Amino acid sequence: MEERVISGEATSFDNGFEQSLRPQRLGQYIGQDRVKHNLGIFIEAAKQREESLDHVLLYGPPGLGKTTLASVIANEMGVNFRTTSGPAIERPGDLAAIVSSLEPGDVLFIDEIHRLSRAVEEVLYPAMEDFCLDIVVGKGPEARSIRFDLPPFTLIGATTRAGSLSAPLRDRFGVPLRLDYYDRAALAEIVVRSADIFGAPITREAAEEMAMRSRGTPRIANRLLRRVRDFAQVRGNGQITLPTAQEALELLQVDSHGLDSIDHKLLLSMIERFRGGPVGLDTIAASIGEESATIEDVYEPYLLQIGFLQRTPRGRVATPRAYEHFGMDMPDDGRRNE
Repeated sequence: MEERVISGEATSFDNGFEQSLRPQRLGQYIGQDRVKHNLGIFIEAAKQREESLDHVLLYGPPGLGKTTLASVIANEMGVNFRTTSGPAIERPGDLAAIVSSLEPGDVLFIDEIHRLSRAVEEVLYPAMEDFCLDIVVGKGPEARSIRFDLPPFTLIGATTRAGSLSAPLRDRFGVPLRLDYYDRAALAEIVVRSADIFGAPITREAAEEMAMRSRGTPRIANRLLRRVRDFAQVRGNGQITLPTAQEALELLQVDSHGLDSIDHKLLLSMIERFRGGPVGLDTIAASIGEESATIEDVYEPYLLQIGFLQRTPRGRVATPRAYEHFGMDMPDDGRRNE
């Protein structure tokens, strides 16, 4: 699968780039107003009681700011921020080493928490509930369990697949919060803020243009800004204007709905080769040279969200909105009603 500028997944380069853009306080965090309002109350209540914050589960699509929000929570609580990921914790001993080094009130952030192994989860349960570790020493008849007390801490888990979490783990989070896609106004504000940090002059119209093509995702908006800024520096006078942004985004093959060349290839294949469907997933995959799982997990979700694609019992169907986007007439052969 080729690298996509409109992918919500982070790359190694994105991680360093995003670090310089991350807000430090809730007041600087743009968007997610409901989540921020609730978190502000929970944090203030915990601080007044001089307790650690309840464990928090952040879930939603990639690129919406779960890691950023976790670090903001730690800053608001005035505690240390420790970060790791589910795949990095391979054995119960790895988790024990991490949690035993925490200070009272610290925030432990586990990204991709749905990828924790069952054995690690079993050790995590008492750590979350009773702030203790039950470690089994020895094997066979001589095995015994030793309990270690832990300081109170806050676990923040992040996942793009909340449904993949086991029920016992999910139930131990006192504050489950879903992050939703951003609206255009919030994304434009994020672009303006990021451009200001970079020292790149930008017009409001250019920021709104990038926001419109960012698929509701701040990570994509900032990635587009980075590449449009390069274009403005080399081809223009350094200022990001609406014509500059439009020209750069066309060269990047990101259209007004945030669709790229791969999205176009998928939809046009269905429309031109299969009269819009219904067509099977494996057939689509073979026609565009991609794997079925990649289409289903990576390409389809956004097309379904914006109403360009439908899943039916007989296969995938391109919708009237998809035909309208490409300026094509939809065939009227009655198959949509079958």
